[in-house]
Amino acid sequence: MNAPRHVRGEAGRSRIPDVRPLDSFRSIKIKLGILVAASVTLAAAITWWGLTQKHLGPSRTLPLAILASLIVTQLLARGMTSPLREMTHAAQRMASGDYSQRVRATSMDEVGQLASAFNTMADDLEQSDTFRRELIANVSHELRTPVTALQAQLENIVDGVSVADPTTMQAALAQTERLGRLVTYLLDLSRLEAGDVTLELTDLRLRGFLEEAAEGAMLVGSAKRLRFPVVVVPEDLTVPADPDRLHQVVANLLHNAVRHSPDDDEVRLEASVVGGEVRIDVVDHGPGIARDQRAHVFERFVRGNSPALTGQGSTGGTGLGLAIVRWAIDLHGGRIEVADSDVGCTMRITLPATKP
Repeated sequence: MNAPRHVRGEAGRSRIPDVRPLDSFRSIKIKLGILVAASVTLAAAITWWGLTQKHLGPSRTLPLAILASLIVTQLLARGMTSPLREMTHAAQRMASGDYSQRVRATSMDEVGQLASAFNTMADDLEQSDTFRRELIANVSHELRTPVTALQAQLENIVDGVSVADPTTMQAALAQTERLGRLVTYLLDLSRLEAGDVTLELTDLRLRGFLEEAAEGAMLVGSAKRLRFPVVVVPEDLTVPADPDRLHQVVANLLHNAVRHSPDDDEVRLEASVVGGEVRIDVVDHGPGIARDQRAHVFERFVRGNSPALTGQGSTGGTGLGLAIVRWAIDLHGGRIEVADSDVGCTMRITLPATKP
């Protein structure tokens, strides 16, 4: 039933010209005033012309004046209300899932402003819909990989193909942990984007904090025999931060650094005061991140050619860790970036030295 009405609406628009001579006026009140004045003036002019020039009686002049006024009013009013009809049509299409519709916003009055706002809203809805579709596809892909691997391992054990020895169970545990990390990332990202996270800022002593984070990363990097030197200048440097959130940030960066560092190497943690701000660097000697990809590493489910991009590729990353890192740093009023380095990758956190 909707399709025939839509087709007729398009045909109706093509038959009647969409005249917009009043678009330059900035108020709908002025436009209505001009519309009334134009129709009254035209009616008076036709009446005068019919009575004085053609000597027509009122029975002929009055209907002619009314008809001419209605035609002019219809043409001008149609141009004034055209954005409203377009918005109605676009809203109907959006209700059916088509977010590509836009409104011709050439008017300078309130209707034109509404049309511009409608187009902005349509852009946001289209981007949100695109992100939602990509999110569902990416989450499905990320969940399917460990689930498939775990299912295959368990099926082999049940069928007697594999033995439930420590090595097999360790592989199954690794897939389960990967699932747990993905679910945790999704929950954290959801809370961060919804603004459902509060910070408990304290004056955090960075020496002890970074050494504790390094000890945790040492367990992860034990197979590679990695070292984690910590350099803090000055030794008693503090920063106002939420310990739990900042630990999540540093642990995530260290996890990525461990993943891409060569064996028997080091991942360095550095903290210092630069220009009234506190800077924390996590430095590794891995493959690094290409310069043209650095602006995208903090996006959700980012995909890139560099293997250091949030742990993508064969390393089993989800592409969510650095997105959460960025959100957590933003909450602190700071910023995070991939700093220039001659070798490897330097992830740089910059935080306010005083409470925001």
